Parts: sequence; structure tokens; C-alpha cells
Amino acid sequence: MRAALAAIALAVAMTGAPVRAEILAFGDLAGWQTDDHRAALQTFLQTCDLIEGAEWRPLCNLAPDASASDQTARQFFELFFRPVVIGDTPALFTGYYEPEFDGSYTRTPRFAYPLYARPPELRDGEQFLSRSTIEGGALRGRGLEIAWLDDPVDVYFLQVQGSGRIRMPDGNVLRLGYAGRNGFEYRSVGQEMVRRGTHSLDQVSAQEIARYVRAGASDLLSINPSYVFFRKLDLAPEVGPIGAMTRSITPLRSLAVDPAFTPLGAPVWIEKDGTDPMTRLMVAQDTGGAIKGAQRADIYYGTGPAAGDAAGTVKDGGRMVVLLPIDRAYAMVDGL
Repeated sequence: MRAALAAIALAVAMTGAPVRAEILAFGDLAGWQTDDHRAALQTFLQTCDLIEGAEWRPLCNLAPDASASDQTARQFFELFFRPVVIGDTPALFTGYYEPEFDGSYTRTPRFAYPLYARPPELRDGEQFLSRSTIEGGALRGRGLEIAWLDDPVDVYFLQVQGSGRIRMPDGNVLRLGYAGRNGFEYRSVGQEMVRRGTHSLDQVSAQEIARYVRAGASDLLSINPSYVFFRKLDLAPEVGPIGAMTRSITPLRSLAVDPAFTPLGAPVWIEKDGTDPMTRLMVAQDTGGAIKGAQRADIYYGTGPAAGDAAGTVKDGGRMVVLLPIDRAYAMVDGL
């Protein structure tokens, strides 16, 4: 996989440190035999045609025939892939979801906090206006408002998640997806709470951040200069939001990764520790501003409050294992 090798070479150049890569046997993967491989294969097929690298094309052509049963799906992965651990464990797993909020098409006394469409002058990779400048009114009056919410904390968390559903007063539901960000690096509000000494690391969760900010620490949100813009999506209610590969993602099968280390579209076996351990085959179909590193992933939990409750408390160790086409797996290990 030339694209993956080039990405890892770039990551080495940027960090100045070698990246460990080790090939495992499928028997080394805890719980491999009992997963629903057919469900994983169906998710893999959603974006297989978009994976960079010619070595994926034959596999993508064969994959539909392997989806007849769990047994044929498992045999497909075992026959054509090798598990590769990239980077040093333990991994860090977090969770994300598609939130649902009440909102309005227009500003009202209740709904006073805007969600903005992407400004036409914004250029990817270049710094635009900071969060504090935008929230101070720099974009006001330009007609970029897509919708309005009644809570600035909800606006912030919608930006962190990157997509959402807005329930409008007329009964319609507006689907929003990521359209770009302002070019500033993401800074973690949770880490700032730990730095200030108000919380220990184990106390920080999405729910606790929201509670603490609403209780009077609204200044915390401004420490993150990164700001996300949205676009309207025309999606059926039953499908998930759009991930980084421009296709809908699947609850508990889609994963956000750092593409400098994990190729988008690749199957990824996860072994997540914590109070709700998880071993399953997922697919790297998304990215995130806070997802940096070879052993770093965000698990997509689905839509709505229950998914948010589950995702918001995930901060667990474990191991990520990327499944790569056989030749590319050995080429990656030999090239490092």
C-alpha cells in the first residue's frame, strides 16, 4: 500500500520517531472467532471502492461474494489480509455520536446561537477566524446561518461531533454534516479542566464538561480556537451521518482514525478495555481534529441521547490492529 507507506513515512518525518509495525496472526486477536464478520464486511463494502491503492481493487471485487454468511466473510478477511499493529500500545479509544437538538430556521429569543455554513473565502489548511472572533460576531449578517440553537454548549458539542440532527418547530428534521473548519488546532476542554485542577482525568467526560460549563465555566469553551462549519445533508432518516469518506457511517462498525497512520477504508480490529469492553472488527471511515496517533480511535455509537450517553463516557485503553492486504502488510513492516 504505497499510500499507507507514504503516510507513515510522513508521520515519522513529522514526529522524528520511528513507528513500530508488527504483523500478528488472526489467532492473536482476542475474540476474533466470535465477531459478526458479515456485518463488518458489509460496512467495509460501503467505502471499499474509495480506498487509495491499486492493491485494494481485487479485494473489493471479491468482497461481495464473501458476504453470503459470517463464515465466508471471516474466511475473506483471513485469506486476503494480515493483522498489523502500528505504533505503541496501549491505544486510546473515545466515542462519538450524532446528536439531536431542538432548533429554529431563524433567530428567536429562545434560539439565539447560530450554526454557520462554510464561508466561501475559507481555504483548507489556512487559518481563518478564531472561535472567539466568530462568536464575537465576525460572521453576523452575512446570511451564513443554517440554523439556531438555544444553548451555546450544544453548538460546541455539535461542532465536536461534526454532524447532527436539528428538530425544527414545523416537525422537520434538518441533517447537518461537516463542511470544514477554521484551520486552528483543536484544544481539549477536558484537558484544560485537568490542567486547572478542577477535575482529575478520570472525572472528565462529555457529560461532565457540559454540566461544568453550564454551571458557570463558559469561558472554558473559548480555549479551543478550532471552529467547525456545517452543510445541509439530504439523507434518509435511517442512515448514519456522512464520514470523511463521503459515505454514511455505521454505528459500532465505523471508526474515526488518524489517516497519517491508518488508511481510510481499512478494516481495523479493536480490543477496547474499560467498564464496557469491546472486541470487534470495524472500518476506518472517518477522521477528527482530536484523533491523532497510530493507536488512537473514536468509535461511532449512533444517533440520539442514548448513543451520546454511551459515547460520552468512553476513554479506554486497549489495542488497534489494522488489517492490510498481505503484500502491503509485509512491505510496511519491512520498510520501517
